[in-house]
Amino acid sequence: MNAQQAQQLAIIADGLDSQDYFQVLQLPPTASTAEIKRSFYRDSRIYHPDRVFHLQDDVVKGNIGSIYKRITEAYYVLRDDAKRKKYLVDINGPERAAKLRYTEASEAELKAEAKKVVEEEFGTTPKGRQLFKTALQEIERQQWSAAERNLKSALMYESSNAKFKEKLALVQAKLDEQRKLTGDSFKIK
Repeated sequence: MNAQQAQQLAIIADGLDSQDYFQVLQLPPTASTAEIKRSFYRDSRIYHPDRVFHLQDDVVKGNIGSIYKRITEAYYVLRDDAKRKKYLVDINGPERAAKLRYTEASEAELKAEAKKVVEEEFGTTPKGRQLFKTALQEIERQQWSAAERNLKSALMYESSNAKFKEKLALVQAKLDEQRKLTGDSFKIK
């Protein structure tokens, strides 16, 4: 490796901290999974540390190792649709400079968001999930009173579940409509 190549490697390695993963892999943000994979394999053949193990210059080895590590990191994030989606939001947001690298905190945040969605959808307690599932079946059969009863019971187990509250409001609206049609709107609920 000559001095000019070593200098080019140093420039590339120094610029990594200011590039997002698409720039590292030399791809547009709209790149497909296949394009990401192709780019990763192309660059990993060029910058793999095993190709330069015989060199004496530790600085060059370090630069190649840094470049390869960032290429691998970029591929790891961009090949996963959920991570890529979150990463795109992060790098297009106001804190772009702080979000160029996908960290374990980002991963934990993504998992927490997914868990919250699942919990809100189906509940966090076994009994709450069971009652909510039964209520959904009652809603399908248009058994509004039974659905209301099951949703209220589910809310006893999970009083802050937004999805349960939303379904209950919908069911109560249907019950109100039904009572108005039958003239029972003045009955005690």
